Amino acid sequence: MIKAYKTIREVVGPLMLVDSLEGVKYDELVKIIEKNGKERLGKVLEVYKDKAVVQLFESSQGLRKDDSRVIFTGESIKLSVSPSILGRKFDGLGRPIDGKNPIIPHKELDINGTPLNPVSRDYPSEFIQTGVSAIDGLNTLVRGQKLPVFSEAGLSHNKLAAQIAKQAKVLNDDSKFAVVFAAIGITFEEANYFINTFEKENTIDRTVMFMNLANDPTIERIATPRMAITAAEYLAYELDMHVLVIMLDITNYAEALREISAARKEVSGRRGYPGYMYTDLASLYERAGKIKGKKGTITQLPILTMPEGDKTHPIPDLTGYITEGQIILSRALYMKGVTPPIDVLPSLSRLKDKGIGKDKTREDHADVMNQLFAAYARGKDARELAMVLGESALSNIDQKYVLFANEFEKKYISQGFNVNRSIEDTLNVGWELLSMLPKTELKRIDKKYIKLYYIEDW
Repeated sequence: MIKAYKTIREVVGPLMLVDSLEGVKYDELVKIIEKNGKERLGKVLEVYKDKAVVQLFESSQGLRKDDSRVIFTGESIKLSVSPSILGRKFDGLGRPIDGKNPIIPHKELDINGTPLNPVSRDYPSEFIQTGVSAIDGLNTLVRGQKLPVFSEAGLSHNKLAAQIAKQAKVLNDDSKFAVVFAAIGITFEEANYFINTFEKENTIDRTVMFMNLANDPTIERIATPRMAITAAEYLAYELDMHVLVIMLDITNYAEALREISAARKEVSGRRGYPGYMYTDLASLYERAGKIKGKKGTITQLPILTMPEGDKTHPIPDLTGYITEGQIILSRALYMKGVTPPIDVLPSLSRLKDKGIGKDKTREDHADVMNQLFAAYARGKDARELAMVLGESALSNIDQKYVLFANEFEKKYISQGFNVNRSIEDTLNVGWELLSMLPKTELKRIDKKYIKLYYIEDW
């Protein structure tokens, strides 16, 4: 039997202490009913004997502890799902904000998910085409992978996220493709940009949006990515869809974790972040993947802004441990006008070899990728040497590598945010650039591919 308690002992900021309780559980959903009938939501953060600490999902301003009732629902936070969630916009707690009718649920799912048996996981091996050459050609995204984007404040990661969301698709598969977009602590202008972009490009019908704005409660920020992943699990495992989950910005999520940890007066870890942040982030990222016997898959593309551009900061550092690579955006390329400013050399997709090749992309993909990496790295080294010694100090072949590096940034990486390249287009652009070099320099490509694709007299 559900009881209503009037034993609120203290309210400090977003935290509330309630005592004289029975049978209360960690992470339980809580309803606070005020005298005037207003209802607020919260969840149990901590339980000790007959006491519980409740985190409110909104401000505690105006909440009177003497005449408010607290109801412990006995359930965790749930998301109402049905096929009609496609094309809808929700707030960070899964409530519709698009002015349409409420969702008539087929199911109500716990946003914390259920543990996944590692034995039931299948190995990701199918290519996802994002239409972005720097990703498709060099740091390939594979179905079921989690591949984060490491950015910095002020860079164009918003535009890259919108571009991938509207262009991404699975090749050689007749399954439906959906995008679940979770905005975590972003500004109203940024949220409006994504909504307008999806509506303009007519991709809103295959998109589910969860919007948590910067002025929304901190605790809601903790729930938002879990809402999005829960919706993705329903679409993938119940409706057999391939789902791409884009979460922006994971840094805001980690800051919310730190804020709540500080409010609870927990002993902090590195740079003030809670010691359990690794486990918490893993509880999000590890919900991506493929399951044996299930047709649908979940692929994650979390985006985070590195504080001060520091890759060793706890947020990107821990994220890098859990995920299968990273796409890194460069301020130096951004200042050059390269769009998107993806720094391909330190970027990495650990599963790219499994998603490319014959019957997936093209048979020459791996060789072209390796040769482009090698040539660009040498070109950058030669360019830096020329800045010190002057171009006249370079050999003829090094001068060609410098020219290659410049053209590679202009034509291959800098494709703009409105150009959707197929994998064929991406590989063809790669061959055009490699044809600037003598055949003798293409040491990482099989001769049969050179004979087939190399452009003479380029």
